[in-house]
Amino acid sequence: MAFEEYDKYEQSELVQKWLRDNGVSIIAGIVIGLVGIFGWQQWRNHQARNESQASQLYQQMQIAQASGKPDTASQLTDQLMKDYAKSPFTVFAVSERAKQQVQARQLDKAEASLKWAESHATAPALKSLTLLRIAQVELARDNGKEALATLERIPADSYQGLAQELRGDVLVKLGRPDEAGKAYQAALSTLGKEAPQRGALQMKLDDLAAAGKQGA
Repeated sequence: MAFEEYDKYEQSELVQKWLRDNGVSIIAGIVIGLVGIFGWQQWRNHQARNESQASQLYQQMQIAQASGKPDTASQLTDQLMKDYAKSPFTVFAVSERAKQQVQARQLDKAEASLKWAESHATAPALKSLTLLRIAQVELARDNGKEALATLERIPADSYQGLAQELRGDVLVKLGRPDEAGKAYQAALSTLGKEAPQRGALQMKLDDLAAAGKQGA
């Protein structure tokens, strides 16, 4: 037998022996892999069904609210919180509840609702927006220091125009006009030249400047 043929034969025997020794584990690995793929697809399908159901409940809540049925809207929000706590639609619904509570001057309840929403929001942008709303309620409740701490939790690349403007409002209320002016300037720098918010921000800066001259 030529060396080449012997090498081929030896390699074939080694391969067959390796398959005999490891074949079961290979098959098991393939099966586990297939089960994992199937399981992932099942999980994705389950998530999609959940989001669809949560979306339908949220739409029903909005219709009930618009139709002047606050009790029905509240029940639907409670159902979302119970069955779909991790859905963004639930965060939207609870934030809408907080809005209604603010309008009713139930600021403590609004803050509690928003804190629930923030703790269940998984999307970074949604969490940041909820933190911004919490800070607004804290300011309305005269909790300026808490509002500043909440604003500090908003990432630097998220809603900074709104966050800096609100920070300025908080600092004005805390009697820190110099820092407030810097916050308003920072907010102004994030806006384009045609942004409609520029006028309101500039008025706040002008008011600070006028107050500074009067106090001089």
